[in-house]
Amino acid sequence: MGHPVLNVQSVTMAFGGLRAVDDVSFDVKPGEIVGLIGPNGAGKTTLFNVISGYLKPTQGRIFFHGDDITGKPPYDLAKIGIGRTFQIVKPFAGLSVLENVMVAVLLKHPSKKNAEANARAVLEFTGLLDKAHMPASSLTLPGRKRLEIAKALALEPSLLLLDEVMAGLNPTEVKETTGLIQQVRDRGVTVLLIEHNMRVIMSLSHRVIVLNY
Repeated sequence: MGHPVLNVQSVTMAFGGLRAVDDVSFDVKPGEIVGLIGPNGAGKTTLFNVISGYLKPTQGRIFFHGDDITGKPPYDLAKIGIGRTFQIVKPFAGLSVLENVMVAVLLKHPSKKNAEANARAVLEFTGLLDKAHMPASSLTLPGRKRLEIAKALALEPSLLLLDEVMAGLNPTEVKETTGLIQQVRDRGVTVLLIEHNMRVIMSLSHRVIVLNY
């Protein structure tokens, strides 16, 4: 039997005397959509930051496809197949929507000649192709959320970490984003998502992990 895509072993993240993440263990199998829920302050985003290399855990290990990635920097993890979105979406404001995605494509393939074509394919998949030449700063919140997903997908991840991509969206936009996540999974990408909308979590997730104080 193969390795899980992600294996989190006894991870603790402490800031001084505060344990933001306390002895958390779980794994995510290939092709799963796994929901990560819990109250504000339970450590969900902190755990994402540890998994994606923005924080080095105080204790514990993290394995990706069987390889120990504990403490590796985000740049390296992005190149080997971990993509993520952020709660606060901040596109490169001086660039177009297309150029924002091209930056991510070039991170994965620095010398790729068809970076623009690849970026356009991602924009088409995420429903943003008609906005390709708009300034990213002019996008509405739903558009910026969609661009955040597009940038993560441009890294060609095998694991996608989604941090509250539904926050601030209306019911129609939530339904559209839910459909997009299902399409991402259908393309073979494993998904771990933080979400407060329980209807979304229950409709999307194969399993749910609960973090508490």
